[in-house]
Amino acid sequence: MPTPIADSTGAGALPDVPVPVVPAGLPDPAQLARLANEFFSALPGSAAAPDVSAGSGAVGGLASGLPAAAPLLSSVSNPAPAGSPLAGPGGTGTGVPGLAPPQGYVPGANLLPGAPTHVLSLGNRAPAMLPHAAAQDGIPDNVQAIAPALEPRAGGAVLGVPQANGLGTRSAAAVPAAGQAASPFYFVDAATFARHGDAPGIVAPPHDLADPRVFGLPAESDLLDLVSWQRRGSEVQGEPAGTGQHTHYVFENARQRAPADAQYGATPLAPSAHPPFEVNAVRRDFPILQERVNGKQLIWFDNAATTHKPQAVIDRLAWFYAHENSNIHRAAHTLAGRATDAYEEARETVRRFIGASSAEEIIFVRGTTEAINLVAKSWGVQNVGAGDEIVLSHLEHHANIVPWQRLASDKGATLRVIPVDDSGQVLLEEYRKLLSDRTKIVAVTQVSNALGTVVPVKEIVEMAHGVGAKALVDGAQSVSHMRVDVQAMDADFFVFSGHKIYGPTGIGVVYAKRALLEDMPPWQGGGNMISDVTFERTLFQPPPGRFEAGTGNIADAVGLGAALDYLTRLGIENVARYEHDLLAYATHALSRIPGVRPIGTATEKASVLSFVMRGYSPEEVGQALNEEGIAVRAGHHCAQPILRRYGLEATVRPSLAFYNTCDEVDSMMAVLRRLAARR
Repeated sequence: MPTPIADSTGAGALPDVPVPVVPAGLPDPAQLARLANEFFSALPGSAAAPDVSAGSGAVGGLASGLPAAAPLLSSVSNPAPAGSPLAGPGGTGTGVPGLAPPQGYVPGANLLPGAPTHVLSLGNRAPAMLPHAAAQDGIPDNVQAIAPALEPRAGGAVLGVPQANGLGTRSAAAVPAAGQAASPFYFVDAATFARHGDAPGIVAPPHDLADPRVFGLPAESDLLDLVSWQRRGSEVQGEPAGTGQHTHYVFENARQRAPADAQYGATPLAPSAHPPFEVNAVRRDFPILQERVNGKQLIWFDNAATTHKPQAVIDRLAWFYAHENSNIHRAAHTLAGRATDAYEEARETVRRFIGASSAEEIIFVRGTTEAINLVAKSWGVQNVGAGDEIVLSHLEHHANIVPWQRLASDKGATLRVIPVDDSGQVLLEEYRKLLSDRTKIVAVTQVSNALGTVVPVKEIVEMAHGVGAKALVDGAQSVSHMRVDVQAMDADFFVFSGHKIYGPTGIGVVYAKRALLEDMPPWQGGGNMISDVTFERTLFQPPPGRFEAGTGNIADAVGLGAALDYLTRLGIENVARYEHDLLAYATHALSRIPGVRPIGTATEKASVLSFVMRGYSPEEVGQALNEEGIAVRAGHHCAQPILRRYGLEATVRPSLAFYNTCDEVDSMMAVLRRLAARR
């Protein structure tokens, strides 16, 4: 017969409830719950840890000398009963099912932090927070779920990127060797971010593993002491050691694993059997992804408009303003040297990233729009005349239409347009017919911002060169999704924006072949771009200086370099493969929703999903998605000619990046299915 259990008041007996039988050698559930409460009462990053040395012999203590944390018991931590507004599960809701605060109408409501759990309900939740399974990268699942909101940069550690890249310490490379002279000009031997020669590579922890202490959590040895039966592995199950049939998920035979590199001081949790790109780890590098919009965690599907910034870029900008801020060139003081080194190193980083032959072919501007205007106002004014022709494609962004329109109007030239088929791909045979000896320049996008079409620019450039024309490629939408090699492409000009590739706003790049730059006149006048000035004449700097008049956007150029370094560490091929699979998943899901018409169905596409929905305007769809915290673009996307090709003035445009997930796609599709069911 089951043993009756008396209630806590002693007033009587509760209904008969079977008493769980605890296997020999294991702590009882009540003790586990108490340990969990004590364990999670220590905030990540603090030195506090539960003192569990007393009690069952099956539970050992943590590292000696650590202060004990007060137990986080439900009676203390959750005085409000279930359903109270103070016991909300996410930290921003009411906690009452079906009762949510008015979305988007409460001033300041969207500023609440995206905490992982409501602090007043931690006591009740602690048992569920114990690890239950190994995550994909070998880290306990509760760490995967909780750490991102508490420490957004944790993903960098999982990727093997030391936080802040050694901020505040002098690397061995920064200290001159015996007998070696210091820098003769810039005096930056003590500057962490200054570059003397090639930057040292990032050294990843062995086995692609991270030190759990970067999460503010105990190391593996501490956890092994806490749950000591894991050390017995198969013996607890009554099996001989070494049979390989274990039920415990991560700690078995941990003592036999090789120790981690001394630089990190960690014992690896488990070997990784996955590709180097891990989306859950990457997401932790982007703190804004923990933001809450209308009470929901942000889902950012507006990447074609702008991308978010990893913590490495944010930290790099902060470091520049805290330690290097100065105007560049010519000054003989230390900060000018640091700023100049950082700025020119960013130029070299851009050169490497796009495969240019020389850093002197890289010009910093404010963005893609300014980049195209520079080419039109400098090379175009000098080389395009009356009767000449400028060829564009039907896919172009307004930024690659308006400057050429103005040039054609000023010079008496003609614009010719490459048509597209119904899928949104350019028609190469029709393009061939447009070319003639009157064609001076062909300017095309590599990826359409409105449709996502990947344009065969290599063939377009080759055909333009065949008639003696120059070619400009707009890479604003391509450079973050695919490998770009401007020499293999053979483009005469290649332009892109920093904020589309996880860098700051207000910074962009013009690449141009050196021979063209030498012949191009400056398009703006002022400081920095001159060699000598009298009232009778001005001598200009050689490229790229002659095209960077005035004080440049120094800090954001440095931030762009940090963004490209970050993307290089991830591997652009890894990014492209992941985004391709995510786009295929989203495209299939979208095709199953009644009343949705996709716009742009070319075989080769980047991560853009344009569509319209029967019974709804694009703005209505965008607003419905925003109510669920999902950000998409709804409008003409500054590409009105191509939308009008389909008889439209606007579309809904979700656009994906490597930090998006299938779960986020599912959330968007759920909203669209709900809308479709209403009409």
